[in-house]
Amino acid sequence: MSQYSAGAAFRKAMQEESPLQVVGAINANHALLAKRAGFKAIYLSGGGVAAGSLGLPDLGISNLDDVLTDVRRITDVCDLPLLVDVDTGFGSSAFNVARTVKSMIKFGAAAMHIEDQVGAKRCGHRPGKEIVSKQEMVDRVKAAVDARTDENFVIMARTDALAVEGLDAAIDRALACVEAGADMIFPEAITQLDMYKQFANAVKVPILANITEFGATPLYTVEELKSADVGLVLYPLSAFRAMNKAAENVYHAIRRDGTQQQVVDTMQTRMELYERINYHDFEQKLDALFAQQKAK
Repeated sequence: MSQYSAGAAFRKAMQEESPLQVVGAINANHALLAKRAGFKAIYLSGGGVAAGSLGLPDLGISNLDDVLTDVRRITDVCDLPLLVDVDTGFGSSAFNVARTVKSMIKFGAAAMHIEDQVGAKRCGHRPGKEIVSKQEMVDRVKAAVDARTDENFVIMARTDALAVEGLDAAIDRALACVEAGADMIFPEAITQLDMYKQFANAVKVPILANITEFGATPLYTVEELKSADVGLVLYPLSAFRAMNKAAENVYHAIRRDGTQQQVVDTMQTRMELYERINYHDFEQKLDALFAQQKAK
């Protein structure tokens, strides 16, 4: 029997849906909800790990183990192919990048994107970004490609050069990354729809559009992005933002009113939760085990 490849599943999803919608799942529960909603691929954001799992800003503070913990929890329960944000590779050398790639594959990720910011990175939609030289980014990509233990695992190169050096320089970097072996390109903080088409025409590999809220990129529709030859559409933290706002509203209501009665109708019910996590399947197995023990 051939061994299952999450990377192959990700590539298959791209063939079946164009552009492929990839939705952020901040935890294993959200991964199950995304699958239930019909998505074919999911995403783990580095900023989401920092803010959601650690309560810290996305400034290069989280490390490989922090991300792997969330990757494993998601892939343990959800078989949708998972794209993972690995920031700058979690270390300054090719050995660090190689370790990151091997670990992602071992923990069940299907794809990863690695970026060209310096180690003290920032959110891609914040000012003041600094990027490494084109050659250093090419070296990161080469190290990632060489480290693959599954040839189908997707190596995506993200460039933040648009905001720092302009469109032509960003496309030039993207071309260098493709030549180094990158399977796909993630041009960050795009401000005009036609820019995606220029990237796609130049690099000839799938382009990802990061449609994140409250950032530099307008909230283009799937059809608009398809017209610009975008291959993947990413919604990295949409559900996370909604979850956070809902939680704040509930906390304030309970504190203010001394009861949760006014916000109960905004909550997922107990039975809805049980259905989403297949609670009853587990309980029935437990009941069967207890019955066997009593029959002895």
